[in-house]
Amino acid sequence: MTQDNRNMLVAIILSAVVLLGWTFMSERYFPAPEPDVAKVAAPAPATAPAPGAAAPVPGTAAPAAVSAGAPAPIADHARVLARSPRVAIDTPRLKGSINLIGARFDDLVLTTYRQELAASSPPIRLFSPSGALDAYFSQFGWSGAGAPPADAVWTASVPRLTPETPVTLSWTNPAGITFEQVVAVDKDFLFTVRQRVRNASAAPMVVQPWGLVSRLGEGKEKNAFNMHVGPLGVLGGVLKDSDLGFEDLRDDGPQSFTSTGGWLGMTEKYWLAAIVPDQKANIAARFAAAPGDQFQADYLAGPVNVPAGKVSDVTVRLFAGAKEVKLLDRYMADYGITRLDKAVSWGWFEIIAQPIFKLLDWLFRFTGNFGLAIIGLTIIVRALLFPIANKQYESMAKMRIVAPRMKAIQERFKDDKLRAQQEMMTLYKTEKVNPLAGCLPLVLQIPIFYALYKTLLISTEMRHQPFALWIKDLSAPDPLTPLNLFGLIPWQPPSFIALGVLPILLGVTMWLQQRMNPTPLDPVQKQVFAIMPWMFMFIMAPFAAGLQLYWTVNNLVSIGQQWYMLRKYPMPATPPSAETVTVAATKTATSTGATAKPPRKPKPRTK
Repeated sequence: MTQDNRNMLVAIILSAVVLLGWTFMSERYFPAPEPDVAKVAAPAPATAPAPGAAAPVPGTAAPAAVSAGAPAPIADHARVLARSPRVAIDTPRLKGSINLIGARFDDLVLTTYRQELAASSPPIRLFSPSGALDAYFSQFGWSGAGAPPADAVWTASVPRLTPETPVTLSWTNPAGITFEQVVAVDKDFLFTVRQRVRNASAAPMVVQPWGLVSRLGEGKEKNAFNMHVGPLGVLGGVLKDSDLGFEDLRDDGPQSFTSTGGWLGMTEKYWLAAIVPDQKANIAARFAAAPGDQFQADYLAGPVNVPAGKVSDVTVRLFAGAKEVKLLDRYMADYGITRLDKAVSWGWFEIIAQPIFKLLDWLFRFTGNFGLAIIGLTIIVRALLFPIANKQYESMAKMRIVAPRMKAIQERFKDDKLRAQQEMMTLYKTEKVNPLAGCLPLVLQIPIFYALYKTLLISTEMRHQPFALWIKDLSAPDPLTPLNLFGLIPWQPPSFIALGVLPILLGVTMWLQQRMNPTPLDPVQKQVFAIMPWMFMFIMAPFAAGLQLYWTVNNLVSIGQQWYMLRKYPMPATPPSAETVTVAATKTATSTGATAKPPRKPKPRTK
């Protein structure tokens, strides 16, 4: 292998190490600071534009403003919930309540997802009321003269909201104008709200619908280069996530956009709270921060004229739940929500990651086990790459045969690098050996490997999915390590040295695979390749067990392919020695075993 080819191979390997290793380094050793719990205060109600103010036109004025409010003591959820009248939410996948003060969605639990793997772990809490820890809520309303204030007390038509029983929230102002919010919920995570205005007065009125998602603090998950956490939306058909981190809003101030339809809200790795205006309405959208570590995404729609004695309504929606890919796709198709699938942080390799996920999901439904699905994915990928891999292993087998001749060329022309390169190229051509054949499968595997990494990192469907035996969660690292005698010693080693069984198998199979490859002629390269399996064993230890499983199975398949090709192209019974091996001339190649004469030194010119 020439020096340039060696450099290329080393560059590819180092690129993969940097790509995958930086995530581990940044998350483990450079974490964002945790919020100061002692200073956290509950947010006051986020307010719409003040009643009586001139109704702003979208794009010319800011929508609902974040209000810092006065600090309030933190209380437990049950105590805060008991302070206000409520309508219960009861669906197959959601439990909670709507606060009738402000008509807020501020109490929501995802019953089909748990915080930890243990069956006794409590379910995921998405929304919390103001005054409780991690306050987080959504709200809809109107701006304009006579509109209900953000803390209006609403009346409910029924005490419980279910998929079969919608609830109508109503409020009437002194002029006799009634505002209604007809709330319906499906069996998953979508609320549909009809904002209706009944103008029973003798004069017309103009209102502007608005919606918001507000939260206190940044949460436990942090924004990273490979996963966006925080304010997010699709506005004007474009994903808005850059410069919308919590720190960006805190340092740079509010970010405003205009759009027709779209959606906006707050995202976490697995969960999303997004408000969806009428998809044909022109809106002014905004993301903002306020003192007290409060953050808000909101929109203000255009003016709606309600003549005297008439009724006007607009339909908006709230998604509050898990970012399940099929569910997001269905909501896009059924309700025309613009690019709701962008809520899943696929990243740079979306064009590969989405097909990988869909194939994995199909294999999971076919096998019933995500570990078997990952093994099936590995075999399918290897089958697709078989023609290229076959050429790779054929070339590697031939490289083992011509290795003594390559070494002889290097020794004979060690003082003439250009001549050595020419002789090697002639040798490659004569023996039909391609030294780059081993690089192409590696290059093709990198995006597939990274796509699987992203799928395991962000896919809600793979969260807490078991494989077999001790692997109870494929999205978490292998928990079984010999460093504590597989759990017999009550000590949990640090993650960067907690070598599980799968990472060890990965290193061993990688070592076996390299033992079957031609030995590098360059001593430095030989040392690098010797330590690489054990280095990758430590690098991969903190990664998801599903990723470790994929790489280990991939190594085993590669070993099988290499074993077959080595039997097809066996080494000679008595390999020729370097002293008697044929060295090809620049124009002709001999096969008698005689050594080629060294090039003559040019005679010095005379004047």
